[in-house]
Formats: sequence, C-alpha cells, structure tokens
Amino acid sequence: MALTLRLLRLSVLQWRHEAGRRLALLAALTLGVALAAAVHLVNQAALDAFGRGVTAVHGEPDASMRGGPAGFDEAWYHRAAAAAGVQAALPMVELRTQARGPGGAVIALRVIGVDALTLVGTAPALMPLPASAARADRLAVLQPQQVFLNSAARRALGVTDGQPVELQVLGRWVTQATAGQVAADGAPMAVMDVAAAQELFGMAGRLTRIDLRLEPAVTLATVQAGLGRHADWDWATPQDDARRATGVSRAYRVNLTVLALVALVVGGFMVFTVQSLSVAQRARQLGLMGVLGLDAAGRRRWLLAEALLIGSVSSLLGLALARALAAAALHWLDGDLGAGWFSNQGQAVPAAPLAMAAFGALGIAAALAGALLPARRAQALRPMQALRHGLPPGGGGWPPSRGLALLGAGVLLALLPPIGDVPVAAYAAVAALLVGGIALVPSGVRLLLSPWRAPQTAVPWLALQRARQERGAAVSMTAGVVASVALSAALLVMVSSFRGSVQQWLDDVLPADLYARTVGGPSVAGQAGFDERLLQDLAALPAVRAVQASRSLPLALQSDQPPGTLLARPLPEPARNLPMLGATVPAPPGRIAVYISEPFAALHRLAVGDRLDLPLAGWRLPVQVCGVWRDYARPAGAVAMALDAYVQATGDRRRNELALWLAPGVDAQAVEAAVRGLMPSAGALEFAATQALRRESLRIFDRSFAVTHVLQGVAVAIGLAGVAAGLSAQVLARRRELSMLAHLGLARRQRLQLVLMEAGTWLAAGVLAGLLLGAAISLVLVWVVNPQSFHWTMDLQWPVGRLAALGAGVWAAGIAAAAVAAAAVMRQPVTQAVREDEA
Repeated sequence: MALTLRLLRLSVLQWRHEAGRRLALLAALTLGVALAAAVHLVNQAALDAFGRGVTAVHGEPDASMRGGPAGFDEAWYHRAAAAAGVQAALPMVELRTQARGPGGAVIALRVIGVDALTLVGTAPALMPLPASAARADRLAVLQPQQVFLNSAARRALGVTDGQPVELQVLGRWVTQATAGQVAADGAPMAVMDVAAAQELFGMAGRLTRIDLRLEPAVTLATVQAGLGRHADWDWATPQDDARRATGVSRAYRVNLTVLALVALVVGGFMVFTVQSLSVAQRARQLGLMGVLGLDAAGRRRWLLAEALLIGSVSSLLGLALARALAAAALHWLDGDLGAGWFSNQGQAVPAAPLAMAAFGALGIAAALAGALLPARRAQALRPMQALRHGLPPGGGGWPPSRGLALLGAGVLLALLPPIGDVPVAAYAAVAALLVGGIALVPSGVRLLLSPWRAPQTAVPWLALQRARQERGAAVSMTAGVVASVALSAALLVMVSSFRGSVQQWLDDVLPADLYARTVGGPSVAGQAGFDERLLQDLAALPAVRAVQASRSLPLALQSDQPPGTLLARPLPEPARNLPMLGATVPAPPGRIAVYISEPFAALHRLAVGDRLDLPLAGWRLPVQVCGVWRDYARPAGAVAMALDAYVQATGDRRRNELALWLAPGVDAQAVEAAVRGLMPSAGALEFAATQALRRESLRIFDRSFAVTHVLQGVAVAIGLAGVAAGLSAQVLARRRELSMLAHLGLARRQRLQLVLMEAGTWLAAGVLAGLLLGAAISLVLVWVVNPQSFHWTMDLQWPVGRLAALGAGVWAAGIAAAAVAAAAVMRQPVTQAVREDEA
C-alpha cells in the first residue's frame, strides 16, 4: 500500500506534463456521472411528488378493498369494520365527472365521497374544512348538496365559498354549493359526504373503495383470510398503487437513464485512449521502475490505482454537479424532462444516497474498465526493452477473434426476453456489439487501406505506410469516437423510425377534419357525454358532410396493471378502420369481436384468438381477440369494438367523442361554434382540427426526445476530446521520430500534414466503424428494446442524409481537434526531443 501511494504521488507529478489530457479525461468522466445521476434525481423527484400526492388523497392505509366503476355492496364495509385485526375502516365512493363554474368554465373533477367521522385517522388531507359561516355547525360536512373543493378546483372553476358549482350526473347538470375546502393538493378534486355521493350519483348502497387500517402485529394475510375475495372487488396495497402508477412511465425513465449513461461509457473509452497512450509515452519510466525492482503485477496495480484515483475524483465532482443539474431541470422542466408523464416543476432534489453511491461506483467502474487493457499492457512489457526502445503508442487491443465472439454474443443476447419488463439482455447486447466492433477497428483499417496504392510523394507515402503498420493505434485514438458515433447513429435511426411511424399512424387514425370529445376524456365517461339527438342535429348542419360518434371509457382488466381504454366506435371494416398488424379472424358465436392494441396485448399477455371477459358496469362481457392494431396514444393499451355490438350488449347509448367531416371550404371554427351551440354547456367539449392534432402530437414527440439530442451531443463531444487527447499523446510519444524527419528536411507544416493524414485515416475508419455499429445497434433498439420497453413496434427507417451528416461532421470536427492538439505539441523546438533522447 505504501509503495502504491508513493507511485501515485509520482503519477501526480508526471500528470503535470499531461495536464490538458488529464483535465479532459476528468471532465469527461465527471460529466458522464453527472448526467446519469441528474436524470435519476429528476425522475426520483417526480415519483416522490406523485407518491406524496397519492398519500395526501388516500392517506396511508394498510390495505384497500377496491371495486370497479359500478362499485360493490356496502355490506362489505360492515363486515370489514367488524373483521378481526381491523382497527379502522374508511368507506369511500370515488369517481370522475365534469364540473362547471359560475363563469361557464368546464373541467374534469375527481369526486370523493367520504365518512368524515372516520377520516381523521386515515386520510386527514381529505377532511372537509367548512367555510367560516358554517363552522358553528359541527354536522355541516354531512349535509347533502354541498362539496368541499381543493385549491386546484377552486382556481380552475373560479369559485369561492358559498358560490354554486354544477356537476355532471349521468348527462345532466346538478347544482351543488361550495361549502368549504380540503387541504389535499394535486389535480382538481371535490370531497363530499359518502351518503350524499351515493344518492347524487345513483349508487345507493354501493361503495367503490374501503380503506383499512390494521391493528399492530396483524398481517394483511390474516385479514384477507377472514374476508376472502369477491368478484366485485379486489385487494390492493399502497405498494400496488406505486407500482401501477409508475409502471407506465418506468420504460421511459429506464431508457432515459441508460441513455444518460452513454456519456459515461464514452468517458470510459476515453480513459482507455489516454491511459494507452500514457503507457506508451511513459514506457521508459515503467521500464526503469521495472529494473529498479517493481514487478509486473506492481506495474498493473500502479496503472489501475491511477484510474481509481481519477474515477473517484470524477465521481465526487459528478455527484455534486448532478444535484445542480437536477435542481435546474426541476425548475425549468417537468419531472420527466418533457415526456408528459408527470408535472412537478419546482420540486426539491431528493437525497437518494444509495442511488448516488451506485452512480459514483459506476464512474469508478468506468475508469477502471477503461484502464484495464493499458494496465495489462504495462504488466506485459519487458523492462530492458522498454528502457532502450520505448513502446509504440498503438497496440493493446484484442485479437479479431474476440471481437467476432462479442458480436456473436450480442446477437444471441438480443434474442433473450426482458427481465421484469426491462430489456436487460438487450442492453447487454448493445454493450457486446459496441465493444466487439471497437475490437475489430484494426481489421477495418487494414481492409480500408489495403486497396490503396502507395503515393509517390513523401508525406502521403509516409502517412499511408504508418497508418497501415500502426493500425492498432487507431483503437487507442478513436475508441471514444467509435462509441459516440455508434450510439448517436443508433439513436438517430431509432428516433427517425419512431417519428416516421408516428406520422404514418396519425395519417391512419385521423381521417376526419375535426375532432371533439368531452372535457376529461374517457375518465369522466361514466357521468358525462351526449346522446343520439346531438348526432341528428349535427347531421342536419349544412357545413357537416358526415359525423361519427364513439364511446370511450376506462377499462381495468387486471388490478396490478394501469387501466386501459375501451373504444366503442363504428367498425364496418376493422382491417381498414384500424391500423392492423397482421390478419384478423372472425369471432365465434356467443362472443363479441374485439381488437386490442399492441401495449394491451403485451401487458395482459393476449394474442389473436384468445378469449376473455371484459368487466363492464358490474358484469362481464364475453369477447374474443380478433386482431391486434398499432396505437401510440395509450401506453396502458386499448380495446376497440364495434359500436353497435357495444350498444346491444350494454344498452349504453351515450357518446363522448366526435369525428366530423366538413364540407369543402368550410371554416372549422365556425363548425366548432355551431356544435357548441347545440350542447347544453358550451364548454363541455374540447375541439381539435386534424392538422392541429398532428402538430401537437409531433410536438409532444419531439419534446420527449429533446433530451436525447443533448445527451448525444455530449457523448460526441467527449469522443472528440478523446481524439484530441489521444493525438497529442501520440505526437509526444513520436517526438524522436518527428525530430528525425525535421533533420531530414521536412518542414513543420509537412510534419503536421503527416500527422493529420494519419489521424484522418484512422478517424475515417473509426467513423465508418461507428456508423456500421450504429446500424447494428439500431436494429436492437428498434426490434428489441422498444417492443420490450414500450410494448409497441415501429417501421425501420434509415435517415441516410442525417447519418452521412453525422459521420462527416464528426470526422471534420475530429480533424480540427487533432490539428489544434498536434500544432500545440509541435511548437517546441525539434532539438529538444533529440537532447532528451540522448540524455
């Protein structure tokens, strides 16, 4: 240990001569750790805020008995309250509807009916706080025809205490008094007495939820055994809520974190570059230490200890920077960095000590991994030979057979299934392809240069010969460029394919000119909507060529999955009305044909031909899956069925979505005004023209992937910094050779031209290898990572022009960085290298 510390002090003194490269290396690793840790902190802040909102609304029950929209018999409340081991039980009626304020503003509102007498010990944030005029009446919270609004609802509706607010109840507006407020934060919410909610919404004798607080030392399994299970309700815990609520966004968060680690991966390759060339430059020093008694294992430990020191300092700096980046992102962006899953600007940055320790360890691991091969090279050198002749700057790579083996392993890993819906094997496949491709760079240089004829002029001839003979140096200098170009190209193909598929999908699913739906969408479908009379009035409008109405409502098939959406719409030709993937099959007698989206099929493990029972309004509808269609709008999945079959099976004739085809030359805004005039409430519908929907959808898409472009740019910049650091180290290691060429008559401009020709050749090979690797990795991203993460597929598209621009830009920037680095090193007099060599 003492010897290692003394050697590290010697290294620090040596680094003064390599200050620029070491600072660039330190900055690269610091930035890699900072980006990855910051992305995690931002996402963790979003999840923490979401969890606090759930806790504020429902408190912290030990368990819950939950039913569907139709609820279950309230007799279960009495059984639950009297069950052994239950300390308290809170009956609730929870639903969503529309609310209208005095000024006509219509919003989606969450209504929760509670028993205020049992609320204090379970969910105090829901406790109604009567207005000052009613506080003298202790039973004010039990009065019917009054609601208590949270601050978000009061602002959105523009109401104060005592003012009326109207609620949609089965298609009609019912007036309620604003009797006070509740402390619960979050989305607009109204709290009322549970009995009043049952009477108002036609749910007499029924509940949708019972929250339970258990006695100390009583397990949930004991209570479940006593109460059993029932078809109308299921058990749930707060942990289930967290998993279900965050499950939809998990794929985005995991992929974003992995993308942020790209900079750290490229930083690890930069460690390989700098350490490889540092070993070549310090070969005589290493040889001298070997002659003086430092054995091979000691030389390896010395180099790895250097990497450990660099990685530790970088990790500490990166974690400090991560908190600053996360604070800025939370201040200026949402907690999901623009993806639209959460909205929590201004949240505090969480501590997350275990996660930060893990990212710090990843930074150290990246530094050690990058230094492993150079350390082995230092271990293998012969001290006397190194002392006499030094060590060439190239070499140290793997043989081509290992590169081919890694490529094969990458292909096999890509075929493995995900682990817990996370494509772990696919990420390992990307890593194997990346490392295997970099190992094959020398072979690629040989193939690239073998057809060239040797030029007649001296400088190009020297450049070509050295590029051929020292092609192993290409790995040392361009490893970071290969990694950054490969990953950037892969992401470019993936994003282009995704965006192109979304554009095509929008063309398929938006055939009409104007669309409308009830404010609140499917979540309020149980209470809000319109009947067939509106359709007749719309069809009579001269400006409307055709009108199509549909019904959409939430669909909870499994308690451990987020609710999907049931779409009941006209489907005269399902294969043409929906963007089907594959053929459709007919439904057998007694079963209704339904068509499920890709995410729904993946989340619920369904396929064409499967039979299931859909839970609708307290009973089960027997259906058969007759096709799978592409849908990018609903991550939790959707089930489409013919509207006439839905009406016949359920008797529900209400609609909540409209598609209108307009007459030529008609102004969409005029039609919107006419439709609003036919509605009982002008603000109950929200409209969007087709082109506006397309623009907004693509804007959301671009915003979701905006952060990926930033991370790509950072990775490319780190790769180019590796080129500059690698070339400057190579020029330093070749000072004797370049000085000899100067004595033979080559001017400084010619020597610089020689170095840049070599660098340009290796950079061309690196960029070409990066583009080829990127094409291979993009197949894994498009065909494996996205289906396993997001449960949807896309059509592969090659943005040839942008890929060519990426390669040319990186090559030109690499040449510029190499020119600056080489010019700076070659400013010293040529005689200095000769004197150092003679010494």
